[in-house]
Amino acid sequence: MANQVEPKLIKPLVDILQKERFVTLATVDHETGGPNVSAISWVFAKDEETIYFAIDKRSRIIENIKTNNKVVMNLIANESTYSISGTASIKQEKLEGVPLKLALVEIHINEVRDVMFYGSKIVAEPQYDKTYDKDAAARLDKQVMEAMKKA
Repeated sequence: MANQVEPKLIKPLVDILQKERFVTLATVDHETGGPNVSAISWVFAKDEETIYFAIDKRSRIIENIKTNNKVVMNLIANESTYSISGTASIKQEKLEGVPLKLALVEIHINEVRDVMFYGSKIVAEPQYDKTYDKDAAARLDKQVMEAMKKA
């Protein structure tokens, strides 16, 4: 049985991506030309065809996207695993309204593919804890998410 493929995010995924979320992002490494995978959490679905994420502007991800704008975001949600492919661009070199030097990256979605192996479902989604000052982390997370929503 073939995996389901959509040209844009389905509604449950748009809803899930309205708040901070653990995802992985695959880019093409600007030095080696090979794959590069990073874990990120400041992710926001602007709409069913566009995802924003915020990342340190010095991140290797930024150089990778400037060299090759093809990306794949992996999302575990909705009892499945999704491969979201698209083209990325730097929307803002410095995300306004946050104290850190974060870049805002926009992904224009080309394809959303349910890649969960046949006959199974996710029963527990990834969770994480911030390991630094929890109050400071909560304030920063709120600032970043609000800034992405305004962008």
